[in-house]
Amino acid sequence: QVQLVESGGGLVQPGGSLRLSCAASGSIFHIHAMGWYRQAPGKQRELVAAITSGGSTNYADSVKGRFTISRDNAKNTVYLQMNSLKPEDTAVYYCNAEIWTVVAGTSDYWGQGTQVTVSS
Repeated sequence: QVQLVESGGGLVQPGGSLRLSCAASGSIFHIHAMGWYRQAPGKQRELVAAITSGGSTNYADSVKGRFTISRDNAKNTVYLQMNSLKPEDTAVYYCNAEIWTVVAGTSDYWGQGTQVTVSS
């Protein structure tokens, strides 16, 4: 069984920074892509940033230049450094990972979500 556990959310003022972390644990053979999604009230879940096992990244246009995704393959952990935060970044942020296990093959896994609120 695989678990993704997120941490690092909270309340921050506009212009501030937060760093999200997501650690995967369980019977993991290999982790392919990892990413962060977010869902604001009344809106669909959207991709924020993703990173491949080789380190290639892509970002939503709305966060380019402000957010940085990175990963530590030895720790099965993905990070999202969020700078210059804006009120419109307020959402629940979800970690996602494409993980290969011996039992289930390759499947998508999700974290429980962490709230990020940007407000003065």
